[in-house]
Amino acid sequence: MTSSGFATARSPTTRSSSPPTSPRWPGEHTMMTITDVGFSSGGVRCAAWHYQSDSNDLSRNGLRPCVVMAHGFGGTRDTGLREFADGFAAVGVDAFVFDYRTFGASEGSPRQVVSYRMQRADYRAAVDAARRLRGVDPERIALWGTSYSGGHVIDVAARDPRIAAVIGLVPAPDGLAAVAQIARYAGPLALLRLVGHGLLDAATIATRRAPHRIPLAAAPGDTAIISTPGALDGYVAIAGDTWRNEVCARTALEVAMNRPIMSARRVRCPMLVQVGTVDRVAPPAAARATARRAGGPATVVEYPVDHFDVYSGEWQVKATDDAVQFLRRVL
Repeated sequence: MTSSGFATARSPTTRSSSPPTSPRWPGEHTMMTITDVGFSSGGVRCAAWHYQSDSNDLSRNGLRPCVVMAHGFGGTRDTGLREFADGFAAVGVDAFVFDYRTFGASEGSPRQVVSYRMQRADYRAAVDAARRLRGVDPERIALWGTSYSGGHVIDVAARDPRIAAVIGLVPAPDGLAAVAQIARYAGPLALLRLVGHGLLDAATIATRRAPHRIPLAAAPGDTAIISTPGALDGYVAIAGDTWRNEVCARTALEVAMNRPIMSARRVRCPMLVQVGTVDRVAPPAAARATARRAGGPATVVEYPVDHFDVYSGEWQVKATDDAVQFLRRVL
C-alpha cells in the first residue's frame, strides 16, 4: 500500500483498501437535520434532501462545507445514498442529495429519461441551490457521484472552477469503454438490440407517442441497459420506494457519446477516484485513466469488489470512510 496524500496529475496516488473493523466517523452519535427542499433545473422542479450537520468540526466563519450528490444510471436518492450522506454529515459536511428531472420525487416528463446532458445541467442547478443554503460555505462545495454520475461530476467540475473537490465512486467516465464492457459481457447482438430499442423510442418523440421503455437492469441474456452478472440483484438490493426498473430506451443511443474523461484535464481541484478492481459495470481502467488525466491532485483508492458491493455492508462503510478522510484533508 502506498502512502496517502496527493501527487501530480500525471502520477496520481494509488492505494488499495481493506474493509474496516469499525468506521472512523461516529455517525450514530452525531445529530443532523434533514430537510426536504426543492430547486429548479430547466424550468422543472427537482427534489432534494439537505442534510444539515450539527458538527462544527469543519466550519469556517460559521459556514460548513457541502457535498452535492446524485445517483448513477437510473438511480434515485432513496436508493442507497442515505448512508453516504449520513457519513458526511457526521463529520461536519452538509449533504445536498437530489433526484434528477424525471426520476424519483422530481418532476418532469416523460418519466425515466436518462440524458447525460440534462443530468449534468441538474448537477449545476443543484450546486447553485446548495451555494444559497443557510449555513453552507459557497466556496467549499464538493461533488460526489457514483457510476454514471461519477462521470457527470468530472464535467461539472471542469466547467466550474469554484468546485472545491470531486469524488467519483466506481465511476463510469468513458461511454466508449462502457459500451465495450457491455459487448464483452452481453455480446455484440445485445448491443444491436439496444440500438434498435433506442431508435424505436427516438421515433416516439417525433410522433408524440408514449415513450418506449426497456428494463434498466436484467439477468444476463435478457434485454436491458445493464445485464452484467449481478446487476439486477445489485439494484434490487438497494432499491428505494421511488426506484423503477425501466428507462426510456433512447438513452442507448447516447451512452457512447458521454465521455467526461475528456474533460478531466480541466479539473483543477482535488479528486478522489474509488475503483472496484473487478467492476463489471464501470470499467476500472477508464476510472484510473481519468485520475491520470486530472488537471489537479488525484488520489485513486482501489477495492477488491464488483460494482454494487460498495452500496451496502462493509465496503459501503469503507468507501464512505475513505471519502470522509479525503474531504477532511482538502476542505
